[in-house]
Parts: sequence; C-alpha cells; structure tokens
Amino acid sequence: MVKAIDVHVHPADMAMGKASGEYAESAIKYFGLDPTQLLSELEQTAEEYRNLDMIAVLLAWDAEANTGLPRLSNDYIADAVKRFPEVFRGFGSVDPWKGKMAVEEAERAVEELGLIGMKFQQSAQAFYPNDQRFYPLWEKISELGVPVLFHIGTTGFGAFAPGGLGIKLGYCRPIPYVDDVAADFPDLKIICAHPGWPWTDEMLAIALHKTNVFIDMSGWTPKRFPPSLIQHANRGLQDRCMFGTDYPVLRPQMWLEIFEQSEDFKEEVKPKILLENAIRILGIEV
Repeated sequence: MVKAIDVHVHPADMAMGKASGEYAESAIKYFGLDPTQLLSELEQTAEEYRNLDMIAVLLAWDAEANTGLPRLSNDYIADAVKRFPEVFRGFGSVDPWKGKMAVEEAERAVEELGLIGMKFQQSAQAFYPNDQRFYPLWEKISELGVPVLFHIGTTGFGAFAPGGLGIKLGYCRPIPYVDDVAADFPDLKIICAHPGWPWTDEMLAIALHKTNVFIDMSGWTPKRFPPSLIQHANRGLQDRCMFGTDYPVLRPQMWLEIFEQSEDFKEEVKPKILLENAIRILGIEV
C-alpha cells in the first residue's frame, strides 16, 4: 500500500545534470551535498521509492530562453512514467517566453503525454507570473484542469557565486506575482513549492486567503520548517499542504523519518500531508 506521495522530485541522472549546467555546482555547495552521492539512473530512483512504498512526482525543466541550457523534456518525463507506472507520475514544464509554442506544448504534455501538472522556476526562467503576456498560458493550464507549480523563495541555483550567476530572487516572490495569478484564475490550482523563505508569511497569507492555492513542503527537512508554516499546516492549511523532498537534494527516507518522529505536527494531520492531500489535489490514483 502506498505510504506517501513525494510531489517534488527531480531526476538525478545526467539528463538533469545537463539541463542544470553551471547552476548545479552552486546548488551542491548551497545544500552542502556530496556530488558523488547525487547521480543515479531513473531505475535506481524508482527502486528507492518502490522500497519505501512511495509515489514520486517527477518534474520536467525548460529554461532555454534565459539560460541557453537544454530542456529536460516533457517526453523524457512521460517516458519515465511509462517505464515505471507503479512509482512515477509526472509534471511537465514549458518556457513561458516561447509564447504560443509554450501554450501548445502545455496542452500536448497533458492531453497526449498524460502529465498531471506544469512546473515553473521563475528565477531560472526570468519571468513574473503576473505579466499579462503569460496569461494565455495560465488560461490554457486552467482549462486543462491540472495544477501549476511555482517556485517560491530563494534557490540554490547561483547561491554562493558572484552575482548569483545572474539569478534574480525577486521573480519568486509570492506577492504580488503569484497572488495576482491566483486572483485572476480562481479555477487554476496553484502549488507554491518550498517553505518560501524569506517570504514564508506572504506565501501562507495567499494560501489562507485563496482556496485555489496549495503548498508543497519540499527543500527543507521538517525540523527546519519556519514556525509559522508548522502552525498553519496544523490548522487552516492542513488540507492544502503536501509532502515533497526536492530529491535528490533531500532523500525521502530521511525526510519521512524526521517527520514521523516530529512532535510539531498533529498525528491526525500527518497522513494528510504525506498522502491524502496529494491524492485529492493532484488527482492521483493509488
């Protein structure tokens, strides 16, 4: 029986390494990771999650316009789901700067490839979600009935490097950029990824104010969560917070062990965060 759904998983293979380019080295330093322990083939990742009775939601990547780096394509993610359907589900990604092509690719990713959401990293892609030029994309994703995931807060990409390798954090501020989209597209499910520091309270304010906004708790271990996130996850947002690791930055077994031992979260809330909310929000069958 499925124990949990990890809603934020990056492939840890060479394909993702190429798509990350020079940003990968800065992220490794930022998170204090051992690079020799990071790379793994999809087969190994599938086995890791299978042994833990978990489902992993793999994320595609497309920041070509701003970075010049190759995509981790929607077809690549869809193929991984096809190869390991008992373990993987997939979110697509499109570069908003590709305009009509991005809209068409989002439609293809969902309707033809079977991906269950669309993922964006605004600082790497260098765009503000509330820019009216991108509204046709949000309209299409809303029409498709799948969630959109926005990166919130700081990022390991460019960290500990001069000028942050050109990465600008302001693109990932929740108010007004994500808040505007949530207000203008009330039928669009919006997932705010990560605890959102240094704008955690802004992210929580949006989620408390707008019922089409959700939170994935990836990128930090539960013992380092801001107190305000824990408070609201136990109360008004207990049905809208979801477990995520940001794999391979964090490993699912470690995250799960810390969470299960934590006394910060109510026992009746833990299964919602680990499994039940993702089933409902993402429409995942287990």
